[in-house]
Amino acid sequence: MVVGSHGFSQTQTVLGRIGQLEVRLARNSSEIAAAQEVRFRVFYDELGAKRQFVHELESRDSDRFDAVCDHLLVVDTAIGGPDRQQIVGTYRLLRQEQAMAAGGFYSDEEFELEALMARHPHRRFLELGRSCVLPEYRSKRTVELLWQGIWAYCRRHAIDVMTGCASFPGVTPAAHAEALSFLAQNCRAEADWDVRAVASRYNDMDLVPAEAVDTRAALAAMPPLIKGYLRLGAKVGDGCVVDRDFRTTDIFIVLPVEHIADRYINYYGADAQRFAA
Repeated sequence: MVVGSHGFSQTQTVLGRIGQLEVRLARNSSEIAAAQEVRFRVFYDELGAKRQFVHELESRDSDRFDAVCDHLLVVDTAIGGPDRQQIVGTYRLLRQEQAMAAGGFYSDEEFELEALMARHPHRRFLELGRSCVLPEYRSKRTVELLWQGIWAYCRRHAIDVMTGCASFPGVTPAAHAEALSFLAQNCRAEADWDVRAVASRYNDMDLVPAEAVDTRAALAAMPPLIKGYLRLGAKVGDGCVVDRDFRTTDIFIVLPVEHIADRYINYYGADAQRFAA
């Protein structure tokens, strides 16, 4: 048995499949490096993240959390060459026990996640982050495959709550006033699940009076990832945070597994069940 990411055998790392696309966990340091290169292409080359922390010769997006995370990969098996060249998308998965070993979650820098966990001491948390897909693969099918993989992963690890930051492009919340206001007015987490942005970085999301918000326009202005979270049943925290390094405006997503809409449990569950064992 060849052991890969966090003790899984290579045969266990596959979490879903649609046509030529496969979703699985990274199996070794070479595949993690390839995922970091995909992240670099999206976050730095395409979206303009700051480069002062990146070595000029590396062209990889990496930080201290990568070593303790599992790395979910979308792989196009039709691409020739080494496996690492088939990686076209990635998602970083940080389970609570790994986060505690690393001194906390990535989101702690922006949101008061620790307070949420203290209210739910018997729940198992999973942080989702660093989501990106190469432009030519940004389709509904790829998103569905990612969620098939995430759901199988959650089943495998008995995850109770998914959390993480999701981003609007740019560092000016007012540029997304209608969408942020819609989220603040209609999608806030109830008190028991609410998470507030850290005080020093807090920006109000409720920028437009409710009567002036056009629901259709607000939804159309949201990044697909955020709309995908909402469809699953996710809620958002209190306040947004400007990340000047990645040039994004971040909101906090919280999704207890029991809040996932039944139709999605049924939709993803049939395929995910055989990959979850």
